[in-house]
Amino acid sequence: MTREDNHTTTVALLDGFANGDPDDVLRLGDLLKDFGPAAFGMLLFLGVLPAFIPVPGVGGAVGGPLVILVGVQLLLGMRKLWLPGFLARRGPHRSAMMRFRQRMAPWLRRLEKLVRPRMTAFLDNRIALSFTGLLLVLLGVLLALPIPFTNYVFGFLLLLFAFALLERDGALLLVAWIAGSIAVVVFGFLSGNLVEATTALLARWF
Repeated sequence: MTREDNHTTTVALLDGFANGDPDDVLRLGDLLKDFGPAAFGMLLFLGVLPAFIPVPGVGGAVGGPLVILVGVQLLLGMRKLWLPGFLARRGPHRSAMMRFRQRMAPWLRRLEKLVRPRMTAFLDNRIALSFTGLLLVLLGVLLALPIPFTNYVFGFLLLLFAFALLERDGALLLVAWIAGSIAVVVFGFLSGNLVEATTALLARWF
């Protein structure tokens, strides 16, 4: 399923990842090598998948660091995604992509009907990308924390960011900014979770 400009849609990419031997490991380095600037959105998309695994702690422990990795690079203004070697050689099993497609594809197709390339200045502006990166770092920290009943909330929210980056939809990015800022305030600063986590990280590093 492609658009008129031969742009492969996100759901079509998911279908491609899910088709094949369920035991195959989809290495991140191989998956992302041909995406160019869109690799940030694709890694974010893949990093969000564990948030939908109904096992406590798994989503945050796996997805949180990947979201933070994307956020830090956008915050620093990097135009090309960098992956450490140990991470590039790892990735999800194809069976996990199959389960995610079965669970999420109908919702993703509904979302995909609403998104399209527009207001692309927000995707190319240095300050806008840095703000996106900052929100992703904060949301990644929150996702990694054991806050009850929030994995799906952060997962859907981060999917908005992923779709905005993949589909170059500046309008959707604005929606993600608003929703992300609210989530950071409500689940982070007001609850004290984000402050505690940041303090603990700084204490560990310094």
